[in-house]
Amino acid sequence: MKRIRVIDSHTAGEPTRVVVEGGPALGTGPMTARMICFRDRFDSFRSAVVNEPRGSDTLVGALLCEPCRAGCAAGVIFFNNVGYLGMCGHGAIGVVSTLGYLGRIQPGRHRLETPAGTIAASLQASGEVVIENVASYRLAKGVALELEGYGRLTGDVAWGGNWFFLSEDHGLRLSEDNIDCLLECTWKIRRELRHRGITGRDRREIDHIALYAPPQRADADSRNFVLCPGGSYDRSPCGTGTSARVACLVADGRFGPGQTWRQESIIGSLFEATVRLDQGRIVPSIKGAAFVTAEATLLLDPRDPMRMGLKPMASP
Repeated sequence: MKRIRVIDSHTAGEPTRVVVEGGPALGTGPMTARMICFRDRFDSFRSAVVNEPRGSDTLVGALLCEPCRAGCAAGVIFFNNVGYLGMCGHGAIGVVSTLGYLGRIQPGRHRLETPAGTIAASLQASGEVVIENVASYRLAKGVALELEGYGRLTGDVAWGGNWFFLSEDHGLRLSEDNIDCLLECTWKIRRELRHRGITGRDRREIDHIALYAPPQRADADSRNFVLCPGGSYDRSPCGTGTSARVACLVADGRFGPGQTWRQESIIGSLFEATVRLDQGRIVPSIKGAAFVTAEATLLLDPRDPMRMGLKPMASP
């Protein structure tokens, strides 16, 4: 009977499961190399932790690793129901809150090593967390798509730790009673991007789709709906998506240092974003809060034919 110790939390409604004991041995190299080792040799472990019957399509996993860079509080590899993430904003907030809950860090500024790069994280006395993300940027502006049933829309391709297509002119209503329509449209966007060969740098797939509309909250600047790679939608405002969003706003002259962007999610939760410029690079910071919801030991019974998890039903 294999045992895996995890801590569950949610950040603005989006769940994170941090593996603190029982993970695979990935070596001591850079986090990118360890992620490749994880993917190539231990992918069934990923599925066992986050997929049904123990998890769900919305759950993001985070494997804690010993960092290889001096001064980092931890290394972390993020994964979901279909694969691996270079970075995850809500997940990073969940990891920092979990490390605080475990007593491994105290309020203050810390660093996390991720496959997308090293990020800074500040755990505040209030329990809120500020993540200083990797440098973010827009790769392409005003990419036009024709979608059956939805017509023409345009969007930007941008990097915020993951690759995004971000659209404001979709004409759809961003509300919880319109989720099915939003899922259908964003799936079609992702398929059309793939069909046309539109990618991020190095031919990397654009696997996150974000739609934007005016907010419903009086204290927010924008509302979003984000399709995640495995077919679920983000309950949080999406940390990497908000990073990509503010990078586009900076590029358009609509946002800059000294300002705060308040991004509302499809369920009404909120992240606050700021930016600083570092030799021309846009470095976003995302502020949010995570709450620990469970301590658990996952059991992998060798007699169980479904112990390594079920494949997700959705596909792009």
